[in-house]
Amino acid sequence: MRTRILGLTGQSGAGKTTVSRYLAGLPGFFVIDADQVAREVAGVGMPCLEKLREAFGEEILLPSGELDRRKLAGIVFSDPSRLATLNAVTLPFITRRIDEQIESLRGHYRCVVLDAPTLFESGADRMCDAVAAVVAGRETRIARIRQRDGLTEAEAAQRIDAQHGELFYTRRAEYILHNDGTVEALLAELESLRNRLQAAHFLEK
Repeated sequence: MRTRILGLTGQSGAGKTTVSRYLAGLPGFFVIDADQVAREVAGVGMPCLEKLREAFGEEILLPSGELDRRKLAGIVFSDPSRLATLNAVTLPFITRRIDEQIESLRGHYRCVVLDAPTLFESGADRMCDAVAAVVAGRETRIARIRQRDGLTEAEAAQRIDAQHGELFYTRRAEYILHNDGTVEALLAELESLRNRLQAAHFLEK
């Protein structure tokens, strides 16, 4: 069985997690969550965490020695140069671990979905046979991020403004999912995506 790799990316608050869950439910699909991989590689005692401490200082660590992710987010999303530093430190560790996971899954699943918010920035899109991107309007994403993460409107807007705009994704991805409307509208888009993946042989046995 040939295993195909589908990258899944998009803007924060666009609804990528919902799409990822849908794809995880398709027969023969397996989802790798890059955010979970990022947590694993930056765990206590891991080389990545030590590199982060060197780059950002002791203030990003909790008393337990774990990474204070909210503290780190507050630092990097207010300063593009610091965000670039974060990516430079973490992405090589994350990409290496993802590559190992993909290789271990080949031949066991028809499609491995790589769910990664920084898919293009990390260069992980080169691992993929195709990429699907989820996009939504700015105000919609702000509202979703506030509800999801308990942020103020200013904090949510700051996070969004530190990220790429819609064109960054629509110009690079083969499949685009617009998620500004209802759950029913997104499900219709997902059914269309499923049909297109079928036509592209992502669902073949």
